[in-house]
Amino acid sequence: MRTVKITLDCGSIAEPTVSTIDQMARLQLDARRCGCKLELKDANPNLLDLIGFAGLSGVLCVEARRQAEQGKEPCRVEEERELGDLSVG
Repeated sequence: MRTVKITLDCGSIAEPTVSTIDQMARLQLDARRCGCKLELKDANPNLLDLIGFAGLSGVLCVEARRQAEQGKEPCRVEEERELGDLSVG
């Protein structure tokens, strides 16, 4: 049996909220119950980050893409150093 794919166009979601991804997760659940698969189209980085932060990347079948901060290498530990005397005199 062939799985029907349902495409959700996310291009108009400029400022996603927790409520946004809650509704997406509910749509995915309903789609799965009907034997379908929900696919997100044109999801912006903010939406992908919020989905990842909420722990729903696996549920919504997306991979949150994180970029290293400018000028820093990913997965690198920064050096620790002691602060000077902070006492106010």
